Amino acid sequence: MSTYIMISIILVLVAGGAGYAVGNILRKRLSDSLVANAEVTAAKVVEDAKREAEVITKEAAVQAKDEVYQAKAEFERETKEKRRDLQALEKRLQQKEENLDKKADVLDQRDADFLKREQSMGQREQGLTVKQQELVQKEENLDVLVAEQRARLEQISGMTSAEAKKVLMDAMEDEAKLDAAKRIKLMEEEAKETADKKSKEILALAMQRYAGEYVAERSVSVVALPSDEMKGRIIGREGRNIRALEAATGIDLIIDDTPEAVILSGFNPVRREVAKLSLQKLIADGRIHPGRIEEVVAKAEEEIEQAMKEAGDQAAFDLGVHGIHPEILKLIGRLKYRTSYSQNVYQHSLEVAFLCGIMAAELGINVKQAKRAGLLHDLGKAVDHEIEGSHAVIGAEIAKKYGESPKIVHAIMAHHEDEKPASVLAILVQAADALSGARPGARREMMETYVKRLDDLERIATSFDGVTNSFAIQAGREIRVMVASEQVSDERALFLAKDIAKKIENEMTYPGQIKVNVIRETRATEYAR
Repeated sequence: MSTYIMISIILVLVAGGAGYAVGNILRKRLSDSLVANAEVTAAKVVEDAKREAEVITKEAAVQAKDEVYQAKAEFERETKEKRRDLQALEKRLQQKEENLDKKADVLDQRDADFLKREQSMGQREQGLTVKQQELVQKEENLDVLVAEQRARLEQISGMTSAEAKKVLMDAMEDEAKLDAAKRIKLMEEEAKETADKKSKEILALAMQRYAGEYVAERSVSVVALPSDEMKGRIIGREGRNIRALEAATGIDLIIDDTPEAVILSGFNPVRREVAKLSLQKLIADGRIHPGRIEEVVAKAEEEIEQAMKEAGDQAAFDLGVHGIHPEILKLIGRLKYRTSYSQNVYQHSLEVAFLCGIMAAELGINVKQAKRAGLLHDLGKAVDHEIEGSHAVIGAEIAKKYGESPKIVHAIMAHHEDEKPASVLAILVQAADALSGARPGARREMMETYVKRLDDLERIATSFDGVTNSFAIQAGREIRVMVASEQVSDERALFLAKDIAKKIENEMTYPGQIKVNVIRETRATEYAR
């Protein structure tokens, strides 16, 4: 602002100086007449210069005032902003100070509480020590009291603690059995709802799809003769021919009054077949003497061995089962000369194999493995007359010996419950075995054996407490047991059925399986008069 004023004054001075110089020059050069005009002109110039200087001075003053005002406003604005920032900073510092004071108070309070807790914990420990001592004393007193009470109870009840425990355990066992029976019954009912229908469908489908013969082939022990004169030639001079034949085959020949027939009697079915074939050859040849007999028997044995091998190979080929050991195939062929309740075991094994394959296909498991297990399940019957033991156990040992898989061995072992079934394959073999043996005409029993089996069934069932009556039905395939409702509960009926079935398994020999039905009912009768 001051610079601007200085410039204005200088300009004014410069202008004044210039006018004055001009006036002097004019006065010197012009005449006196022009002095007055020059002075007037100079006065005007001075006046104009002064007026212009005043205008410039006023404008400079106004502009200076505006700049001062703007500078002042800017300074006040900046001052307000800084003051506001300082106030905010002061407020934050004040808040932080307050928070620190609060935290300090909290820490002080925590320290005080911790000290109080330490003091109370010390008091509690002292109290717990005292209480623990009191508890130890009370336990000792209780042990003494329990011993006294036990002695009194034993004296009053007349039982020792061991006997009392046994009574209690028996009661708990009965209660547990009852609960278990309820649970088992519920689970069986739930399982039957879904499994019974499906299993029946699969079994029915398997029976429909397998078209087996209704009457199985059975081996015979009678050889037809062309005439009764042949009996004398078979006996020979002083019985030497018949003795030679019996010694070579191990089979007894019975020649009696039966017209045109010789009966062969022997335990071994293969030897009986050898004897039958040998006798037929001798009769057809006509030359019967000890030397010829030995030769014919040896040849018949070779033919039977070859026939058994071919029968085993044919069975494996028909079923599509390969990789079976030759010795096992020979034993399978040997089953052709074995019967079980008049059912040919070879045909029965084939039938079981086909049924196993059909059911396995329905269940989506290995069909060839199922057929293999079905074919081999009665393998032990080929040698069970030579080796002691169950045919299932013997068959499993043979199969294991000749490299069959553990699943096949287990299925053979378990098909008559010699080992508890632990696979679907074992269950399939059981079911197929029962189907093959139970169908009409498959097996035949003597009337005396049949009646005795029915009597034994009813006797075993009525030997249990609570049974009022029992009835063997379906040719001995099912036993219906009637029980007294006031003595046998619904849960107990379940255990009773299992106990009866177990006793039947232990005491009886029978084909297939026997169904045990325990029937309990409550009847209320009243007369309207």
